[in-house]
Amino acid sequence: MAVEDQSSGNQYLTFSLDSEMFALPVSQVREILEFTHMTRIPQTPAYMRGVINLRDKVVPVIDMRAKFGLEVVTETVDTCIIIVQVLIDAEALLVGALVDSVQEVLELNQEQIEPPPRMGVQLNTEFLRGMARVDEGFALLLDIDKVFSCNEIAMIRQSQT
Repeated sequence: MAVEDQSSGNQYLTFSLDSEMFALPVSQVREILEFTHMTRIPQTPAYMRGVINLRDKVVPVIDMRAKFGLEVVTETVDTCIIIVQVLIDAEALLVGALVDSVQEVLELNQEQIEPPPRMGVQLNTEFLRGMARVDEGFALLLDIDKVFSCNEIAMIRQSQT
């Protein structure tokens, strides 16, 4: 399923990992794929699940559960790969983010967004743009460009050559 590139900077694609809701700016989402076979690359971290062929492009897939230190579980019918574009050193790279399920696109206004918490979150808060109040809970707004370290990006670049 393709995701339209929205010019509005306040639209977020929400997805779940475990019982938590996360969100990415729609502007960085290129498409959403059903779970598919991946080719594992030897000697890569456990969260690097492998690579997929996306219209003759090699795209690395990162297991977001493993990346964030959550228990890795068996894929279900809802498991998806979100293809995102990350910008590192002015270079745009495509990366697949393996998630439990995709929820919806939310339009958030500034009043719904709060700064990231300083404690009490299992996630390194430098990856967070903020937290948005959604219904009875929160969505953690990811800064996907900061989720990956320089070493991880080097591995991604190598896998795409």
